[in-house]
Amino acid sequence: MSSQHFFTFFFFLLISCNTITSSSSSSQNDDTFEFVRPMDRKLLGLKKEKLSHFKFYWHDTVSGKNPSSVTIIPPSLKLNSTTGFGIVNMIDNPITLGPELSSKLVGKAQGFYASACKDELDLLMAMNLAFIEGKYNGSSLTILGRNPVFHKVREMPVIGGSGLFRFARGYAQANTHWFDLKSGDAVVEYNVYVFHY
Repeated sequence: MSSQHFFTFFFFLLISCNTITSSSSSSQNDDTFEFVRPMDRKLLGLKKEKLSHFKFYWHDTVSGKNPSSVTIIPPSLKLNSTTGFGIVNMIDNPITLGPELSSKLVGKAQGFYASACKDELDLLMAMNLAFIEGKYNGSSLTILGRNPVFHKVREMPVIGGSGLFRFARGYAQANTHWFDLKSGDAVVEYNVYVFHY
């Protein structure tokens, strides 16, 4: 191959590589644009952010013929743990305005809690507060956090929501109102503070 042919071939190869690289880079930029873009909050109907306080009672019934909380994974027998480490309960607990179960129903707490500590009764709480009352009917808040059951007040984060609680953030404070050691049933007062639109 003559030197003129070699340089012509080399020049052609160099231009081809540059075209492929620039085409690939342009394609990546187009993909990035398609994947994410800034938005005006007004397009989603988001108005001024507000802070709301919700107070209700959470009824955890594990006893009787119609429990609202059932064990789906029992604790490990290997550990002989006094905290029931590893137990997982699925819940569909009523949430009411007052501490009595007969009080006005405002929604359900649906999800699960699990014993996540070998040394004390600490629960991992993962639940949706699905509201059925007033303008919040059909909207929900999601709580995910640590619940050290025997502490007077437990604080857990509100990590989001749906419906009127899209983009919600805040925290929930739980305080045991009543607990029956024999049956395991409990009523817990919740105070939930949420920023939402």
